[in-house]
Amino acid sequence: MTRLFVAAGGGGDAVAAAMLDAGLYGEESPATVFTFAWDRLLPDVAPGPRGPDDFTGLWPLTPSVWTVPAEAVPIAPAGSTLPGLAAELPHSIALIDPYHGAEGLVRQLEELVRHLDPDSVDLLDVGGDILAQGRELTLRSPLADALTLAACCELNFPVRLLVAGPGLDGELSAEALRDRLGPVALSLTAEHVEPIGSVLEWHPSEAVALLAATARGARGLCEVKGNGLPIPLTDEGPAAYEVDLEEALDRNELARAILATESLREVEQYSRDICGFSEIDQERSTAGRSAGQRTQALDPEVVLRQLDAFESDARARGITHTTFRRLAEAFGLGGQRCQDLKALLLGDRPEQHAAPIWHVPPEV
Repeated sequence: MTRLFVAAGGGGDAVAAAMLDAGLYGEESPATVFTFAWDRLLPDVAPGPRGPDDFTGLWPLTPSVWTVPAEAVPIAPAGSTLPGLAAELPHSIALIDPYHGAEGLVRQLEELVRHLDPDSVDLLDVGGDILAQGRELTLRSPLADALTLAACCELNFPVRLLVAGPGLDGELSAEALRDRLGPVALSLTAEHVEPIGSVLEWHPSEAVALLAATARGARGLCEVKGNGLPIPLTDEGPAAYEVDLEEALDRNELARAILATESLREVEQYSRDICGFSEIDQERSTAGRSAGQRTQALDPEVVLRQLDAFESDARARGITHTTFRRLAEAFGLGGQRCQDLKALLLGDRPEQHAAPIWHVPPEV
């Protein structure tokens, strides 16, 4: 059985696709995962999605589509998690090239379908911002989802749209999404998380971390990066829902507007006009600020004092969990120190690791 997953936003959606693939279809012949190289790395010194020219070592799959093997290397200063995913997952990782707009992405999908002759094509989004209208004030990253939605709607092949973990990306709430979701396709459990457990230890996506945590049973209120955005961890968190693809397109104003685009520059301008911003513009600004950050050694005593203060304040806000990226943000550390911080905390208080997030214990 041959399958194709399109990771709507890249990054965490690609990891989630690997998790859902076995749960939905079984473990034989893992699917091809078609994804952006858009990792939201911190600090992001090369903002925006990476194209084929940003790597060495890619393998040609079709005239317009390249496979990312474990041996592929992003060309500095760009970074990418995709070679790491290729090294740890049994799935084939194919690179979305967004630089030719929606029409270019349709062409890539058509080539993939002809080449793979898949039994199924699933478009997967973690969180549900693909179901946005485009003008919601809470949206932070609508461009990639709108681009894949537009292209999949133009593909002359049936595509199933799946939304996993509604609200877990912190953009649209689970309550706002509830009447836009169809039936449950899969309820994730700890067993589904196990095959990607090693990836979760280093991958930067908070949304997929929360998806995995809820599948493992975490419940409560989790604070994520972005000045402490609180996200409920509920029984809805580990569910993947089917959604009508055409209804999603009818709702998503940005996706409809970019159907005939032939460049990423056009897509960006539509995003500015409709959503009020381009997330790539925001990443460009962040990259400029991050470039001069200096790496300083972590002082365990200082970090643990900061942790105690953070947890005391968090408990007062009703927070039960947080992410390591939020802790790094709260402690004023650069994103490149997140793994160092995680190692320090796990070495001192391993019992608080509600993998892959951090448990804030109640007052004793």
